[in-house]
Amino acid sequence: MSTRGLVAQWARLGPRFLPFADAASPDMPLSRLLRLSLFQVSVGMALVLLVGTLNRVMIVELKVSAAWVALMVALPVLYAPVRALIGFRSDNHRCALGWRRVPFIWMGTLIQFGGLAVMPFALLVLAGAGESSQWPSWLGPAGAGLAFLLVGAGLHTTQTAGLALATDLTPPENHPKVVGLMYVMLLAGSVGSAFVFGAFLADFSPGRLVQVIQASALATMVLNSVSLWKQETRRPNRGAPRQAAEQAPPDFLRAWRHYRATPGTRLRLWAIGLGTLGFGMQDVLLEPYGGQMLGLSVGQTTWLTATLAAGSLLGFGWASRVLSRGACPARMAQSGAALGVPAFAAVLLAAVWGSVPLFVAGVLAIGLGAGLFGHGTLTLTMQSAPSEQAGLALGSWGAVQATSAGVAVVLGGLGKDVVSAAAERGWLGSALGSPATGYAAVYFVELLLLAGTVGVLGLLAARRAPAGVVKPV
Repeated sequence: MSTRGLVAQWARLGPRFLPFADAASPDMPLSRLLRLSLFQVSVGMALVLLVGTLNRVMIVELKVSAAWVALMVALPVLYAPVRALIGFRSDNHRCALGWRRVPFIWMGTLIQFGGLAVMPFALLVLAGAGESSQWPSWLGPAGAGLAFLLVGAGLHTTQTAGLALATDLTPPENHPKVVGLMYVMLLAGSVGSAFVFGAFLADFSPGRLVQVIQASALATMVLNSVSLWKQETRRPNRGAPRQAAEQAPPDFLRAWRHYRATPGTRLRLWAIGLGTLGFGMQDVLLEPYGGQMLGLSVGQTTWLTATLAAGSLLGFGWASRVLSRGACPARMAQSGAALGVPAFAAVLLAAVWGSVPLFVAGVLAIGLGAGLFGHGTLTLTMQSAPSEQAGLALGSWGAVQATSAGVAVVLGGLGKDVVSAAAERGWLGSALGSPATGYAAVYFVELLLLAGTVGVLGLLAARRAPAGVVKPV
């Protein structure tokens, strides 16, 4: 076989077996699309650093109180509601260079870099490493809180404008595949950076902590700079003088009321919030549940997170394949939420029957359902965004999703502790005095939330969609 024939065969195999290779288009080749998605890698890296690596390092190695750690980890969520405003501003930004999204992505990158640059030193002062110096006692908590808030503000800004830019650059028929690719890159950044952070911090020292976090700051700058390079087309007329009536800056509240009045918007935001709560409350309980109720070792419970991620990856791939054929994204999200109901039931029954395989199967199904739900809701948001309001639509999705995810983590941990304490004191009766009662209460609430999500998405899918926006199954 000739070399040309071999290359032709590889070209035909690529779109079939290379994940999301068919998301490319003549105007947006795969190499450029992959380069754009690098901002998701930096976001995944920052999320793992904030929620995972530093969570453990602060409590175990730096001996910071759990209350302070919980407060620091929760701070980035405070910025999540602002994502709708960021998206709106990027829709209407007037730049002399003719860019809309690039200034916001770059500003988010700088803010995230600044937070990561000062974070290790603030953490060392918070942990008491600066006691020999004359640092005020308030400086450590204030510095660490500011660092976490800056990183959260930066990643929320970058992700909102980055997803809006991806929407601008790709044709509508490719949006489901682009969403899948963006999710996979976020997951790849999270998993890859978790392994890297774990390897470099295996032999912990304050100096090594400084090196790892500041290397993350440098990696953020490099990844996002490469992601932005020659992506958005310059249109200088965007910043050109306009008529006096158009010189006034656009009103966010007016635009928000107009967007909220779009048919299906309120139902969609309710579905995103309820579904994210339903899938997210178990995040802090998964590994403790496996260890306490099924006697799994630390190494075995660590694999549960990988199993959950694998299920999500399968969900992203399947949703991209089906939605690219014209399926309804609301129905896809509804299928994901519906799958979560028996998945959580399997997790509950696994403790009753002492079945580890059933537990693992339930965890895999939770990840699969979450992947289908997340992909469906984001694709639906992208396809339903009114003209020139892609940033506002995606910012609203991100605001609701990120806020609900943060609230879910707090409610999951707090709900489990409160119910467990009541069960131990006998307030719930002798039949519910088991340690499983706290976990079961949270999982039961998640079942109800997902059942409600299925109903809301059913109403949304039953609505008559505007022509060319959402195709029926």
